[in-house]
Amino acid sequence: MSGWMAAMRLVGVGFFIGISIVLGVVIGQWLDTKFDTGPALMITGLLLGLLVAFYGVYRMLLPLMNNKRNRGSK
Repeated sequence: MSGWMAAMRLVGVGFFIGISIVLGVVIGQWLDTKFDTGPALMITGLLLGLLVAFYGVYRMLLPLMNNKRNRGSK
């Protein structure tokens, strides 16, 4: 994988993290106002967004880690 491809993948990872967390919080706030539950659903949305972000980062960086491992063993 070229240097530019790796750099663009890392930029995409940053955007994915931000969008996952913000989307979780916004949906949680919207549900809090709809059901009048206070900050409970916002916190749940934040935790769910963090979980999705960590899993997505793992899945996005796995090919980079495998590529580096394969190149190092040659």
